[in-house]
Amino acid sequence: MRGEVDPQAAMFSYVSAERRVPVDHPLRSIKAYADAALCSISPTLDERYGKTGRPSIAPERLLKGQLLIALYSVRSDRAFCEQLGFNLLFR
Repeated sequence: MRGEVDPQAAMFSYVSAERRVPVDHPLRSIKAYADAALCSISPTLDERYGKTGRPSIAPERLLKGQLLIALYSVRSDRAFCEQLGFNLLFR
C-alpha cells in the first residue's frame, strides 16, 4: 500500500538553528569575539541614541550583519537580507 504525503509536516522545523550549526564551526568563535567587543562599546552606543521616539534596530545587530557581509563576500545589504531567509549560519 502506498503511503500518503503529509504536506503540513514539512512546513515546520522544530529544531533550532543553534542545534543545526556544528559546535566547532568558525562562526561560533567569531560571534563570541564580536559579542565581547560590542558589549564593551554598548555604553557609548547608549549615549548616542535618544530615549524617545521610535525604536531602531539595535546597532549591535547591524554591525554583526556587516561583519557577516564582509566575511562571506555578500555583494549588497539587499542580497544579505535575502540570504537571511534561508542561510542558517546567518541566524
